[in-house]
Amino acid sequence: MTHSAPDWDALRAGFRWELPARLNMARQACDDWADRDPTRVAIIDGGPVTYAALRGMADGLARSLVALGVARGDRVGVLRTQSAWTAAAHLAIWKLGAISIPLFKLFGPEALLSRLTDAGARLVIGDAEGHPGLTEWGGAVLVPETADLPQGRVDAADTGPDDPAVLIYTSGTTGSPKGALHGHRVLTGHLPGVALSHDHLGQPGDVIWTPADWAWIGGLFDVLMPGLALGVPVVAARMAKFDVDVCRNIIGQHHVRNVFFPPTALRMLKAADATIPGLRSVASGGEPLGAEMLDWGRRAFGVAINEFYGQTECNMVATSCGAMFAARPGWIGRAVPGFDVAVIDKDGLVTAAEGDIAVRRGAASMMLGYWNRPDDTAAKFRGDWMLTGDRGVITDGFIRFVGRDDDVITSAGYRIGPAEIEDCLLTHPAVATVGVVGKPDPLRTEIVKAYVVLKPGHVGGNDLVTNLQAHVQERLARHSYPREIAFLHALPMTVTGKVIRRELRAIAATEESGT
Repeated sequence: MTHSAPDWDALRAGFRWELPARLNMARQACDDWADRDPTRVAIIDGGPVTYAALRGMADGLARSLVALGVARGDRVGVLRTQSAWTAAAHLAIWKLGAISIPLFKLFGPEALLSRLTDAGARLVIGDAEGHPGLTEWGGAVLVPETADLPQGRVDAADTGPDDPAVLIYTSGTTGSPKGALHGHRVLTGHLPGVALSHDHLGQPGDVIWTPADWAWIGGLFDVLMPGLALGVPVVAARMAKFDVDVCRNIIGQHHVRNVFFPPTALRMLKAADATIPGLRSVASGGEPLGAEMLDWGRRAFGVAINEFYGQTECNMVATSCGAMFAARPGWIGRAVPGFDVAVIDKDGLVTAAEGDIAVRRGAASMMLGYWNRPDDTAAKFRGDWMLTGDRGVITDGFIRFVGRDDDVITSAGYRIGPAEIEDCLLTHPAVATVGVVGKPDPLRTEIVKAYVVLKPGHVGGNDLVTNLQAHVQERLARHSYPREIAFLHALPMTVTGKVIRRELRAIAATEESGT
């Protein structure tokens, strides 16, 4: 797919989306391979899991879901970390024409409950560890074990490219998190960018892995499903917390040649002066890398780090590809074949000046829309262009990220919405009002910082800071708690009572880092 032209411009000019009238990702990522090469390794999860074995797991799960009443169009959560069963769960749901909801194991009860409730989930596929949020939710939970699953082949449902398949929740930059609903074409939409960001992924001997959790679009559709669709073995090995030595051991033990490293993982490797020989490709996305990081990467890995760009609503729209062109430090890369990426002005016209980075309608990885939010869906577009919410400039086809047009916080590779954290802190009896912003941080890009106004009778101090942090950790997610909390007498507000976060960000930018 990505070898058909001698240079990038020719590759883009000759590219056309090849979307068949009938398309189901369970066939695309598993059954087609199981039919023609059943003993081929699909996933390395401790030991090798073949495509035939993966299909058997998915078929058994699908039959169990049917027995529990799951039907076409139903939403089913997948609350598991990296494992062959996680892949099988999504495949089983898609086989039935149902809609999978990737869920993060480190979500707190409130974060989990809000997503399951918003989606109207019928059931959750979990693991033996469980989750306290599921008890509060009270719905059915299926924990798959091979011996308990019914046997027999299950054919994939007759679905088309635009039939709903997966509901992935965004970070919720304004209000509660929004569910981006994608059709069965979303995997096809990721394949060009994934292949190019790994210098033509699918070469003999390729084995791919990422420390990123498969609950996020970066793990699920930048690594797991494209790897399966391209016949590249995917390593399942999730670290509870990134560890340089464990990372190197995973790569060495499983002969990994292709890695997607979130930027924070790269910074930790760089801080440890780690070198990892034997890699054929390293990709990174989520936030821009500087010249120093790119230079270090060439020395540490022996290959160029290929940066890519996208978001939950439309992913893998731009990338670097060291096999085809030299990266420009400070620039994201170039638009992937099949994607028309431009910078537009407030009237929706393409401009050479700084403006809004946008993607033209028609890209295969673009969402169908936000779940049950037609107004938010409409607001995401300006004419034929989907707004990314980022500002940038395009020169000679290279895209430079300037800044975000929203309030999303980029921390340790996660995109974190402030509204959900503010809502959580407001449930604490000591908190009157609160504003949450990202504060610049040399390791994590940003940390979550909360500015809190207390109710009468409460006094700020270290004990209350610890208490408020625990309040968020227990209810939302451990990665999104405020690492710093400051107490103010008042917050900057608009006349309608909204917190002016840009003023808080300006305050945070002048403060020394406490991490």
